[in-house]
Amino acid sequence: MSNSAKILADRKQFVPNAIGIFNPSTAASASGSIITDADGNELIDFAGGIGVVNAGHCPPTVVKAIADQAAKLIHCSFNIASYEMYTRLAEKLATLFPHGDSTKVMLTNSGAESVENAIKIARQATGRPAIICYEGAFHGRSMMAMTLTSKVGYKLGCGPFAPEVYRLPYPDYYRNGNGLQQDEFSNMHLRELEIFFQMQVPQQQVAAIIIEPVQGEGGFNVVPEKYLKGLRKICDDNGILLILDEVQSGFGRTGKWAAYQHFDVTPDISTWAKSMGSGMPIGCVIGRADIMDSCQPSTIGGTYAGNPVCCAAALATIEYMEAIDINTLGEKVGNIVRVRFNEMKHKFPAIGDVRGLGAMMAFELVKNGDPFQPDGDSCKKLIGYCAAHGLIVINAGINGNVVRILSPLVISEALLNKGLDIIENGLKEILSY
Repeated sequence: MSNSAKILADRKQFVPNAIGIFNPSTAASASGSIITDADGNELIDFAGGIGVVNAGHCPPTVVKAIADQAAKLIHCSFNIASYEMYTRLAEKLATLFPHGDSTKVMLTNSGAESVENAIKIARQATGRPAIICYEGAFHGRSMMAMTLTSKVGYKLGCGPFAPEVYRLPYPDYYRNGNGLQQDEFSNMHLRELEIFFQMQVPQQQVAAIIIEPVQGEGGFNVVPEKYLKGLRKICDDNGILLILDEVQSGFGRTGKWAAYQHFDVTPDISTWAKSMGSGMPIGCVIGRADIMDSCQPSTIGGTYAGNPVCCAAALATIEYMEAIDINTLGEKVGNIVRVRFNEMKHKFPAIGDVRGLGAMMAFELVKNGDPFQPDGDSCKKLIGYCAAHGLIVINAGINGNVVRILSPLVISEALLNKGLDIIENGLKEILSY
């Protein structure tokens, strides 16, 4: 039995089956954009730990910062004794992502925890109970985050869910554009929100609207600019807080530090994690200072939130991202992938749509050119083909029919194109072209 087979067998014996296997690979070590599996095989990484290693696997400066900090202070809890790593990171994040004239930051352990706290903060700041979210959304697997998450497969048998959560259709132009211009399409969805306030929940009871500028698990759907700007105005007019979930789309992935920066829209609160710490468990909530300070004592925080070692990793990661100009790398990778995916779309009618923002790119597989006939089976076969040919790639979308690219942004052009070649060859074989 190979080392990889042993690991997968042990996983089956000792780990709950419900913990998903998105790709049939193993990992023993990694560097840059290459993962070495348990049998010594090198794999090109197009998954990036589900968008966690934008700056690459194990950047040396980040590894050193982790080791140095671990030798000094691993844990004491920020509630017990304040330490500089937390405040330095909070200051850096507030500088990178200003939310109004004065910004404050709370650190968390994950994206889901960031979302949970963002909702608590919004409700306390407004004194209102209701939260509006979107179809196709993914915000995590803890209770409030799971309630906000749309795909029912992530929450089977886990209810009842949190109350006072209402859901809108995401402005998905590919499926529902119906020949409209994007601005007309956006205006239609904004009018539906006004009707929603009359039919579902009155605006004076809504604390916040939470939306992903680019949906992650939902299939890399990009919010139309006109819609997001209109949403900002509706929130302002009605005393509703706008929460933007940047957990997967942040830190250079879209060619900017934040996806919302493409739209000239600033949220009241934003949520972050994933590539913030190069794989260490750390996230944050960023918000206007008056909103963040509206919370009652001890209603937010936690034992491990802002762990010193994780803070050191995040600070070193951000400094490394600045040194290598992560946003320019995001633009470069995104441009290459977009061109190749569009070329594939011309060759393979099964690709119904190519979409994304920056290096957060994807294509959707459908049957008969119909966006309402998702082809999840071909997507699953393609992922298997790629794994067998040295490429790790994962899917997305509520029907599992979207191939998404979350490669490290430090990937070389040659390696990126080699991975894209594997995808194209896989499509040829699976679709019999």
